[in-house]
Amino acid sequence: MLIPTEMGILILVIVALVLFGGSRIAGVGKGAGRAIREFKEETAGLKEVDKKKAEDAAKAESEDKTETEAKPSE
Repeated sequence: MLIPTEMGILILVIVALVLFGGSRIAGVGKGAGRAIREFKEETAGLKEVDKKKAEDAAKAESEDKTETEAKPSE
């Protein structure tokens, strides 16, 4: 017989509290939160680097077009 989802989650939480205790579970939650925060900071840094590279490439491309247009054709 399958246990309803809410009841299954409640049973898992109670078993985890009995086995590990509240302080250890709180420490795991704190560590998980720290890991998620660091991951978000790193991905934001990568996005900034990608944005900077794209801006530099666009700037170089526009400079190339300007130089090509400025040269008289033969």
